[in-house]
Amino acid sequence: MNIHEYQAKQIFRDYGVTVPEGRAVFSVDEAVEAAEELGGSLWVVKAQIHAGGRGKAGGVKLAKSLDEVRQHADEILGATLVTHQTGPQGQKVRRLYIEQGVDIDRELYLGLVVDRAEDTIALMASTEGGVDIETVAAETPEKILQINVDPLTGLTDFQARQIAFGLGLEGKAVFKAVGFMKGLYKAFVETDASTAEINPLVVTSEGELIALDAKMNFDDNALFRHPELEELRDESEEDPAELQAKEHGLSYVNLDGNIGCMVNGAGLAMGTMDIIKHYGGEPANFLDVGGGADAETVAEAFKIITGDERVKVIFINIFGGIMKCDVIANGVIAAVDEVGLEVPLVVRLAGTNVDEGKRILQESTFDIVSADSMSDGAKKAIEQLEA
Repeated sequence: MNIHEYQAKQIFRDYGVTVPEGRAVFSVDEAVEAAEELGGSLWVVKAQIHAGGRGKAGGVKLAKSLDEVRQHADEILGATLVTHQTGPQGQKVRRLYIEQGVDIDRELYLGLVVDRAEDTIALMASTEGGVDIETVAAETPEKILQINVDPLTGLTDFQARQIAFGLGLEGKAVFKAVGFMKGLYKAFVETDASTAEINPLVVTSEGELIALDAKMNFDDNALFRHPELEELRDESEEDPAELQAKEHGLSYVNLDGNIGCMVNGAGLAMGTMDIIKHYGGEPANFLDVGGGADAETVAEAFKIITGDERVKVIFINIFGGIMKCDVIANGVIAAVDEVGLEVPLVVRLAGTNVDEGKRILQESTFDIVSADSMSDGAKKAIEQLEA
């Protein structure tokens, strides 16, 4: 789950990580009122969307007067920003963050992610703040510092100082950086975050460290432990199909291809996408209906797939264990009967009650292509595209 910058900054603030004062607003008038309340002579008007690259897309602007705050807020609010993370369709701006200006001396990068290969939490930093970290990693990887933190011991003062020295901090700034990083680490661990990123982390002329930006993502599987985080979800920023899938207990991720996939089991779903790619196709989604789905759940999954206009072929790949093949077949027939079938449908069934499942599909009035294996199903799905 993603949250907005201002929400992440509130979490940072709760853990002692320094952030500028700011206010979230939903209208132009509220933006001006927020600037007046914050005071000062310099403000930043920031679009709040779940995507990076807002500044390059015109979603972050400096204002030196209340008139400029109003002008920028009017330009950004309601606009559609297209960044490298939104895709060509862009994302509509529905809320803004008005923030006090900051005296910037240096811009750094600081981030935490889960390093699954090492079973640790990776603390990464760079002197190249304010730049896409992916660009830094690709072009100047030597400028990225990384320390792997053992979750059993946590981030130590020594490790934090090592990063601080690597960033060129000196004197009191080093000690401030240690507290800053430990606060960020604590926030990361205690909220079950998957990412916590500050880009840029600024050093002021007085040696203060301030998180000028903030990004946090959370492990959906741990949200049951954090109802306060679940309340921060902004469904307007999420894929409607993914929200629909969640309501029915389905694991669904929208992709860019044109072969819709319905599979039971995450491993089998990944394997199905891999084999489609292997034979030259492009999966349109990851969709795991789970091991205990009933006919109604299968029907809902089918509706989600057919609701994607990019899908030109549907490949259903089921290995019946707990989930029986005849249940899947009945769910597919019910869904097709309700929503219709406007694209080719390839079905591969194996496992419990497979013969009964195949019989149900064969005796239906719909044109369904039967496959004998994963490979056969992937090939036939791609052939249907080319037919």
